[in-house]
This record gives sequence, C-alpha cells and structure tokens, in this order.
Amino acid sequence: MSNQMKTVTESPAEVVRGLYDALSKNDVPGVLAKLDPEVIVDEPTQLPYGGVHQGREVFVQSILGAMMGYANVAITDAEVFEGPAGVIGTLTGTLTAHTTGEEFPLTMVEIHQVEDGTVRKIDVYTKNPHEIAAFYARAEAGTR
Repeated sequence: MSNQMKTVTESPAEVVRGLYDALSKNDVPGVLAKLDPEVIVDEPTQLPYGGVHQGREVFVQSILGAMMGYANVAITDAEVFEGPAGVIGTLTGTLTAHTTGEEFPLTMVEIHQVEDGTVRKIDVYTKNPHEIAAFYARAEAGTR
C-alpha cells in the first residue's frame, strides 16, 4: 500500500470557473486563491479603474475596490470556454449604485491565460465601456 497522495490538477477552465464562483459570492480570499501573485489585468481604459494592473493586491484594491466602492456587483451568469487562445469567460450581471439605486446591466468578455493552476493574465472587454464609466460617474455624484 502506498501513502502517496495523488495530486488532482484543475483544468484551466475549472480554474476560471472557480474564480467566477468566488467573484459571484464576493469571496475575496477565494478570488485571490485563483490569481497568480503577479496577475496582469488589462481593463478598458475608459473605465474609472481602467488600464493595466499587476498583482493580486492591486487587483483587489484598484479594480474590485473601485467597482464595489460605488455599486453592488451581482453576477447572474458566467460561461467558460477553453480553447487554443486560452480560456474565454463571459460574465453578465447587474451593477446597482449605492447612492441612487440605479441599476446598470453588465456584460463582460474576458480572455484568461492560466498556468500552473492560477490565472496569470486577464484581458477584459465590454461592449459599452463609456456607458459603464458614465454609470460610475453618476453613482459617485449621487445623481441619475
């Protein structure tokens, strides 16, 4: 009999599904566990948290902090597809402004590079980054 433990490795798609599951539950430690310590996240520059961000802590402070600072983020659906270019994820949900209660539909497409069981890079795309930026400006100002 062997006492060796068998290591089960998650597929890249499973890693991204785990990330999305943690995001949908606002489980920050769970999100961090799926990200490489030096993860690179490239958000559309029009967004208040746009640009290229590097590192897990920067992701939490600069992106999640900015997104959730002015609005509740509810993810209603997430789909994950694995292919030669990496793992493609689609997220849909609703942003609800803390100040006004305004709701804004959110749809994002993300391309993930997964290595050694963690997400190393995320390229984020939205159909309407200018409208999302305007939503956040209204949320910050407390106007509709």
